[in-house]
Amino acid sequence: MISKKTLFSTVTVLFWFSIYAYVPQLSNYAKELGASYKLIGLIGGAYGLTQTLLRIPIGIISDKLRMRKIFIIMGIICAVISAAILYLFSSPFSLLWARLIAGIAAATWVNFSILYISYYDREESNRAVGIITANSKLGQLIAMFIGGFVAIGFGVKAIFLLSMIISLVSLVIGFFIYEEKVDKDKPTAASSLGFSRVMKDTKVIHISLLAALLQFITFATNFGFTPIIAGNLGANNLQLGLLSTLFTFPQIFFSIWANTVMTFRFGQKNTLLFGFVLISLVCFITPFIPNLSVFYIVQMVAGIGNAIVFSLLMAMVISGVKKEVMATTMGVFQALYGIGMVIGPIILGSIGDYFGLTLGFVVVGLLGVFALYSANRLEYL
Repeated sequence: MISKKTLFSTVTVLFWFSIYAYVPQLSNYAKELGASYKLIGLIGGAYGLTQTLLRIPIGIISDKLRMRKIFIIMGIICAVISAAILYLFSSPFSLLWARLIAGIAAATWVNFSILYISYYDREESNRAVGIITANSKLGQLIAMFIGGFVAIGFGVKAIFLLSMIISLVSLVIGFFIYEEKVDKDKPTAASSLGFSRVMKDTKVIHISLLAALLQFITFATNFGFTPIIAGNLGANNLQLGLLSTLFTFPQIFFSIWANTVMTFRFGQKNTLLFGFVLISLVCFITPFIPNLSVFYIVQMVAGIGNAIVFSLLMAMVISGVKKEVMATTMGVFQALYGIGMVIGPIILGSIGDYFGLTLGFVVVGLLGVFALYSANRLEYL
């Protein structure tokens, strides 16, 4: 019999597969449809916009109802709808709507995270965060790797169809996810008062803003305009998929190692700072990469830095948080980092339209340096 952890991991992998299968090709596909850099940035930012708007309400309602599974199912349904729109319609604005709905799906990551963590004892929560994060990265890795082959063999629209099929499979399996029954008559701390308490927690806000800077950088570059720079070097759809695969591959391992091996050996703050150093360097280097061979190596370095920073921040933000407001806290964390997902691609796209992508990447790199400075001032490590 499949364990509840294995079943949940399977749903998680398939869910993130469906959302990320087409991401490496999306920017260039939008460009082929006639979108400007600014509109491409809006398409990239749309994914973060709905997450930013919905994650806090989802966290609060989920804590109040003490229900996670129903939100997960709703999220997977949104992933199905998003992929269907991409497959059925071909215009920049259909891409925009599809990514808005994909953002709704991703907003339920609050519930994925908290439900999976509930399968572990409290002292194992950091390990649980590492595993669930690794599962999400595994789904993205497989998606972008397979998506590249599908795109080169059958065209970009075939990836949208594949995404829709995989999300439907995830939906079917998702109905069998285990969720412990709770006494709904028992008082809960989840309320507007609980939300207010979370928003006044300087630790949560500081960590969440660092995550926002991370997502700003990631969605402006790796999931935004890095594929366009690679395309200018001659990368085809398969090579774009490979670049994204190499970005995601090390994240599967470093998401777990960052919270265990690395923090044990180097300390949490030093590990976090190391991650931000890697991310910043990649931003400065990317516009000047001479060929795709070097591009592959740089993308792996970017993936390592991203995994280290994200998994550490995610574990830090729920450390010591009461179970009754855990989803609210995670909702605040993910909503605030969603702001970075929204404005990152838009700002880099706007700079690219007026001054070129090279300056845009340098500006984003400077934000990485600021994040490094801010992380060094964390008082919670």
